[in-house]
Amino acid sequence: MKVRDWEDILGDVVESDADPSGWRAVGGDRANGIGEDMYIGHPAVGAYQLKTYAKNPFQVQGVGAKVARSIDDELDPLFPDDEQGSGLFGVQQPIEDEDTAEARAKELETVVETHADAPTSPQALFEDMMGALDSPAYGPMEFDMTDRPEQMDEFTETFEEAEELLDTEFEEIIEEDVERGFY
Repeated sequence: MKVRDWEDILGDVVESDADPSGWRAVGGDRANGIGEDMYIGHPAVGAYQLKTYAKNPFQVQGVGAKVARSIDDELDPLFPDDEQGSGLFGVQQPIEDEDTAEARAKELETVVETHADAPTSPQALFEDMMGALDSPAYGPMEFDMTDRPEQMDEFTETFEEAEELLDTEFEEIIEEDVERGFY
């Protein structure tokens, strides 16, 4: 297992050829210390673990690793499905030029107008918006901003070795970046 920068892990997610709507995620507070833990997975790609924290409102630091090559019967129930998740997530790529930005904005406007004029569901609107934005990964997510979802403990036990290695690397980043105490 190779520990890498968290943005490199998201790069793998973006560059995968997997069905964008097949991704699922679970996340919450770290068990020990500052920051968040997240597991993101796709049946055709496998599962990744990320450990991040907001250094400031404009900069996130973290590490991650691929922890499973596939999502088997043991991991599948730990990830939410469309009915289970407390929310939804989407991974976006920066738009590279003005013409593409205008085209995506126009397509997104059409999606919103269409859903405003017809009976729809929040799930259908979300999926159409992700399609209009050409999102490479999106899906249901179980995330607790103040605690850890129950599944997180099971993921931690399943990937105990990865957890220890990522925690060690992550603590080094925190020690370099975070000054503790008062001045």
